[in-house]
This record gives sequence, C-alpha cells and structure tokens, in this order.
Amino acid sequence: MAADETAADPSADELLASYARMMPGLQQTFGGICEVVLHDYRRTDRSVIAVAGQVTGREVGSPMSRIGLSMLRRGDDADDDLNYVTRLPDGRVVKSSTLLIRTAAGRVVGALCVNLDVTELRGFRQILADLAGTGDEGEPLRSTTFSPEPDAVIQEALADAEARLGRPLTRLTVAERTEVFRRLERTGVFQLRRTVPVVAERLGLSRASVYNYLARVRAEDAPET
Repeated sequence: MAADETAADPSADELLASYARMMPGLQQTFGGICEVVLHDYRRTDRSVIAVAGQVTGREVGSPMSRIGLSMLRRGDDADDDLNYVTRLPDGRVVKSSTLLIRTAAGRVVGALCVNLDVTELRGFRQILADLAGTGDEGEPLRSTTFSPEPDAVIQEALADAEARLGRPLTRLTVAERTEVFRRLERTGVFQLRRTVPVVAERLGLSRASVYNYLARVRAEDAPET
C-alpha cells in the first residue's frame, strides 16, 4: 500500500474514527483481561491511535510490533491474523487477533487488535490435563515486543537474528550478514525510520553499507517480471 495514497484518502480518518468509537464497548465485554488497540498503518513509528484496556502496555503513539510490520509489508494482499498466541517478556501469555481495516476501495489503512491475557486460563488447562493424566505439551508460542519505543522492536528483531545464528552480529561473514538483512527485511522492520542507524550500530557498519546490503537482498527477493 502506498502511504501517500492512503493519507490522501478522505474516508480513512472517518473509517478509523468509527472503529475507535466501538472499542470501549468491545473491551468491557471481555473485562480486565482484554485490551483493544487501534492502529493507523499510515504512521508506522507511532501507529497506535487509540487503546481501551491494558494488557500489553500499549499507549497512544506506540509503534507497530513485528507482527504488525510483517502484515504491513504484505500491503493490500495481507489477511487478518486470528487467534495467535504470544508470550510477553514478563511471561504472561496473550491470545490475539489482528483485524485489518480497509477502505471501500480495498486499501488497508489500519488494524484493530484484540489482546486477551489468557495466562491464568492456560494454567487451569494444565491443572486439568495433569488430573486427567493426558499431559499437555502446548503449542509453540510466538514472542513479540509491545513497546512505546520503536527501537525496542528493532532490537528484538536483531536479538532474534543473533539467536538464530548463535554468534555475535559483529562477527559475521558476508553471507551470514546478508542473511540477517534478508530476515530483517522480511519482518518489515525497515519500515520504521530508526531501523537503519540502529542496525548500523549493532552490526558495526556504516549507514551506507546498511543501505547496500538492503538494496542487495531486495533485488534478490524481487519477483521476476
């Protein structure tokens, strides 16, 4: 989706405002375990424009998470992401759904995210499984950062890349560094304005080198025409 086109769409602000009006009622339906967050995808570094309830610590002006950035990267071809489960840094488990908001022309301009703290509910499930003797390995959980600071989202993506490689990001071969940039690009994290200087510092590169690596992986991954 093109940011300049969505910004010029007079229906987008009204559409987002209509979703904001329904958020308090939706949040109160589920109570204290629920948080509803409204994103304006035209402003990635401060996409959160309304919050009802508190689960992840989001606040107005917070940036998108990596999950949101990944959806944004797919543009108007993105689909809703429903009933996914993540673990927060403090150990709590959150079940979420991200519902994309589209204009009448089908252009994605934002998203409504519903987050439910299901930590205690999962604990009850484990107790029942233990009593029944069935065991409960549980499904693998995604992890993501919900933070008012874009840098935290970027650092999370870098930490994930470092963990996958098993070695410091400052001691990589050219091939390994290229793969790091490919992973970062596919998460959508370069849509945040602060990403280039943060990545340059973390990898010990100049900003020009960051742009060169980024251009290379984008060219390699570009669809053939």
